Amino acid sequence: MEGLLEGDERLERELAPEGVVAPAMGSLALHGALLAAVALYILVGGLFRPKLFGGPGSGGVLQVQLASSLPLPNDQPVNQNVLATQTPSKAPAPPAPKTTQAVEQKAIPILGKKVQPKKVTQTRTQAHQPPPMRQDVARMGERAGSVMQQSMPEKGVSGPTSFENGDFGAMFPGYVTAVNNLMSQNWYRSEVNGATPKGSRVYLAFTINRDGSVTGERIAQSSGSSTLDYSCLQAVERVQNFPPLPGGYNQSTLRVSYYCEY
Repeated sequence: MEGLLEGDERLERELAPEGVVAPAMGSLALHGALLAAVALYILVGGLFRPKLFGGPGSGGVLQVQLASSLPLPNDQPVNQNVLATQTPSKAPAPPAPKTTQAVEQKAIPILGKKVQPKKVTQTRTQAHQPPPMRQDVARMGERAGSVMQQSMPEKGVSGPTSFENGDFGAMFPGYVTAVNNLMSQNWYRSEVNGATPKGSRVYLAFTINRDGSVTGERIAQSSGSSTLDYSCLQAVERVQNFPPLPGGYNQSTLRVSYYCEY
């Protein structure tokens, strides 16, 4: 029975709530002691700790100035013989222009002294003249004009037309004029190549029958220009018929020599 009573008392003591005041007071005392120790450490360390670079000091702020450029070391030795001065030397003045002595226009001439007149030089410009055209030079693929014979029958010659019978031109000048006019009208200079040398001649030979018809037309002497030769020969073919031979001419045919000159 007594054992049961002891067990009950023990259980009641274990189940009874413990006191809170004593542990709380102990905890507060312990925390207060810790705070006091930390404060003391900070106070003592701030007074006796040496000042470090960047640490708090006078002013409390570290000032830094930025530089835009850094000077480089000069490897050249300093010339000790040159005197440095703060006053720059002046540039030399430009030379003064030379003054020419003015000549008095109304000067009094000296008696007995001959004054030579001034020579006025005139520049002559030579007129540009084209070089003379050579007649013996071939142009544009044509050969040069052949040299005409200088000894042509003079008797009976009337213009570009001459006859085998030398007295025909003197006896019948009107008929000669008709032959010249018909040949001139039917010869077209536009058919001749423009590169043909000026003065080139082609000689034709043909026969005029009694009724004025033409036979045997040919080139007796070429000019060297195929276009000139062809155009002159075409003139004879265009005429077709000349006037009938004069009645006073007692032969049935008349051999004619005619030239076309370009």
